Amino acid sequence: MTADQPCPSESEDLERFINGLVKRNPHEPEFHQAVREVAATVMPLIRERADYRKMCVLERMTEPDRIVIFRVTWEDDRGCVRVNRAWRVQFSNILGPYKGGLRFAPTVTQSVLKFLGFEQQFKNALTGLPMGGAKGGANFNPKGKSDREIMRFCQAMMVELHRHIGEDVDVPAGDIGVGQREIGYLFGMYKHLENRFAGVLTGKGTTFGGSFVRTEATGYGCVYFAREMLEHHGEGLEGKRCAISGSGNVAIYAAEKAMRSGARVVTLSDSDGFVHDEAGLDEEKLAYVKELKENRRGRISEYAERFPARFYPDRSPWGVPCEIALPCATQNEIERADAEALLENGCGYVVEGANMPATAEAAEVLRSRGAGYAPGKAANAGGVAVSGLEQSQNALRLSWSHEEVERRLREIMQRIHGQCVAWGERADGTVDYVRGANLAGFVRVADAMLAHGLL
Repeated sequence: MTADQPCPSESEDLERFINGLVKRNPHEPEFHQAVREVAATVMPLIRERADYRKMCVLERMTEPDRIVIFRVTWEDDRGCVRVNRAWRVQFSNILGPYKGGLRFAPTVTQSVLKFLGFEQQFKNALTGLPMGGAKGGANFNPKGKSDREIMRFCQAMMVELHRHIGEDVDVPAGDIGVGQREIGYLFGMYKHLENRFAGVLTGKGTTFGGSFVRTEATGYGCVYFAREMLEHHGEGLEGKRCAISGSGNVAIYAAEKAMRSGARVVTLSDSDGFVHDEAGLDEEKLAYVKELKENRRGRISEYAERFPARFYPDRSPWGVPCEIALPCATQNEIERADAEALLENGCGYVVEGANMPATAEAAEVLRSRGAGYAPGKAANAGGVAVSGLEQSQNALRLSWSHEEVERRLREIMQRIHGQCVAWGERADGTVDYVRGANLAGFVRVADAMLAHGLL
């Protein structure tokens, strides 16, 4: 740039960066969305820091260390050969071994896994634990499959995956479609292939190296974070109506912790629609949902057949009046109109249990209109936090009690909230949690990059 050329503005720098990213990574909208959100937040800091610019820290953060793509060939119960595609996106091990879940769903694409792995870098950084960022999965649909089909698929996938993971290299966990059953099959095959027992996967059963609270961790952590948000603003969960989407592990255990903290949980959902129970969940209703979804793998519509509630097919719960919304289903489930409906119906806090459940337009509505809006990289970090604690227990060859793990989880979520406040508090005392989470996570990763040199 010559002396007579004007310096580019912040928005021009951002657009130049995003245009280059899109050009290098075409047809990956979820990845573009996730990067833009972080880049828009950190660009002012990058413009201030010559060392960040010189070492191209943002450019390096948006390029994975590697992406492994492989075929998974397996046989179904009819004897038919089936073929799926699987990935492991190893984004960054700058802070520790690669760490991030495996997702089994027909909607899994490289774009989805890159967005998740990119976000995982910052989420793991916020926990303060020594974990890098990664994500993986396959376009395999576990719905309707028998246990033996699930087993055969997991074993076939591990035949290739085992070459790329290890307790000091990359430690996968579960995610959508991958629970304790799938982790058990994957771990069994890894042990068979490697002939050794190592903490190479987290989310294992407690009888063979797993941690207490891992199943509940993401949902519990989300509610702990919500509680910190409310307390920071002089409020509490007691008596608040809470709308939750989803009915998997995250949603179920967010509902459990919210209910036991005095909130009134009025919705749950699945891909068929949502149920609205104005009276709220209680222990009997929650036990029914656990049996329905964890054991029978039924549909949430059955809840309305058992209890006084109304089922709304093919709809999301964001039009239901509530004070707190916990989106716990999947990415981009809250659109602009949903965000506006939430605010109009009295919702003051949106705390993400899922990863990037709000579209960019919805997130902007929530932030610009003063809602307490906590992004998933901060609010749902409880899952990976307890995975990190499981790694520690495996390395020490011991097992902490349920109470000890939950205490550590609660403290980690409190620290994450504190980082968000430190980096995101506005002059009027409100907190921009997106800005706070992005900056806190970014700075930790960026400073480690500088320390390691140009690699």
